[in-house]
Amino acid sequence: MSNNPHVLGLDFGTDSVRAVLVDTTDGTTRASEVSWYRRWKEGKYCEPSKNQFRQHVADHVEGMEASIQGVVKASGIDPHLIKSICVDTTGSSPIPVNQEGIALCLTPDFQENPNGMMVLWKDHTAIKEAEEINQLARNWGGEDYTRFEGGIYSTEWFWAKILHIAREDKAIQKAAYSWIEHCDLMTYILTGGENLKDFRRSRCAAGHKAMWHESWGGLPADEFLAKLDPYLVEVKRNLYFDTYTSNLPAGRLSAEWAGKLGLSQDVVVAVGTFDAHAGAVGAEVEENTLVRVMGTSTCDIIVSSQDIVGDRTVKGICGQVDGSVLPGMIGLEAGQSAFGDVLAWFKNLISWPLDNYLKDTMSVDELEKIREDMIAALSQQAEKTPINEGSPIALDWINGRRTPDANQQLKAAIVNLSLGTDAPQLFRALVEAICFGSKKIVDRFVEEGVEIKTVVGIGGVAKKSSFIMQTLADVLNMPIKVAVSEQAPALGAAMYAAVAAGIHPDMGTAVKAMGNGFEKTYHPKAENVRIYQQIYQKYIALGDFVEQKINTN
Repeated sequence: MSNNPHVLGLDFGTDSVRAVLVDTTDGTTRASEVSWYRRWKEGKYCEPSKNQFRQHVADHVEGMEASIQGVVKASGIDPHLIKSICVDTTGSSPIPVNQEGIALCLTPDFQENPNGMMVLWKDHTAIKEAEEINQLARNWGGEDYTRFEGGIYSTEWFWAKILHIAREDKAIQKAAYSWIEHCDLMTYILTGGENLKDFRRSRCAAGHKAMWHESWGGLPADEFLAKLDPYLVEVKRNLYFDTYTSNLPAGRLSAEWAGKLGLSQDVVVAVGTFDAHAGAVGAEVEENTLVRVMGTSTCDIIVSSQDIVGDRTVKGICGQVDGSVLPGMIGLEAGQSAFGDVLAWFKNLISWPLDNYLKDTMSVDELEKIREDMIAALSQQAEKTPINEGSPIALDWINGRRTPDANQQLKAAIVNLSLGTDAPQLFRALVEAICFGSKKIVDRFVEEGVEIKTVVGIGGVAKKSSFIMQTLADVLNMPIKVAVSEQAPALGAAMYAAVAAGIHPDMGTAVKAMGNGFEKTYHPKAENVRIYQQIYQKYIALGDFVEQKINTN
């Protein structure tokens, strides 16, 4: 058994939390453990028809305890060898808290109120508020606070969600002393949560989602926020001035949590971060490398030196923030609101007969196996379907558009249907659509002067679907490497933790020592590249038509 120092990377995804125990000497994963969110799995607190997606913080607290306990037990190592923890989460996923920093849904008065819970990243109930922020930023006569966030503020982000909840639920507005991002709250809980005001908040979360930037002294000016709603000025008063990168410690494990987890109070807890940014670190991101975190949605992360970006801002992305990925470099984020979710929608669509006619004659597990088998067969047949300019063409905006140029009101569309169109052709069109949406992001970075030489794929889709990955390589016309690590975000969080604890002196050293490398490279096929260049132009034309001519409200 290794006596090397170990660290924990804690990765909170949409459906579950995974703890990964990593040897800091060589990046070997000693054990991992997953805990699924019980209430979320039951479908509680969400109304998809209203684009409302909320999660109870109790799911995350319970999952954090269970996953860490499980991984420590499974590893069999001496708990005293575990030196540090870093948390990464989805975002922007803000939560209202009281003066003690306790999530309102964990208090008796609000334990069943969705507005007192985490407003999950994909919650789109704040479309109106996001547009108000955009209109004000462009027209109020002062600083454009969306400038370093792509110039368009999204309904998925911090201030829009807070404004929406405050208007919808005055009881929550009155009870909320402050609001806190998911990655910050879980870190705050681990450290004992004694002083919310002095707690080290995430640079990544603040810069990419809350319009924080050092050039204007932190968060947006009171005058700007007051024009939206005076309540936001109160919120700002109880937030933060400074922010911190995740290679720094936020504190140490509290006595309560050390006892629960069987760990020492000497364990360093690093500043929290977002999953995609940690994933980029785990995928060994470097300048001119685009890391694509591909799951239900995508996040696309690239880093650039200040010398390259300078004072320029890349339009229509999810922000550019100094140190949000690697200290000393500008982290740039983009992404698609739906990637795997596009295919999940199609799976649910064709499963309608199963759910409505066979649910009383077959078990849940039997029905799910049929669904999975159907999708596997569809994927195999779709892969054999010839690439054809006359085939169906789809848009990937089934959950709106994140980038480039956020617009969550947009809807998807499919054209070129005929009586001869079959399910595998439609499946292939949807796969091509998510790849075309990816190319729009790459094109925007290149147009704005951010060079991309290498693409790295991580996440479930990258590991599981050679069909999608080959299609993506053909559409982008560039090689795509797939990272070895099954859990790149958790590995990246572990790298941050190793530096925060002083085990490695800097992130470059940590990445070099703990990186897991790459398992496969997909190379573009010249014959497919040529055809996709033509189909891509039709995808662009379809998108322009839908956005400009079709009423999407």
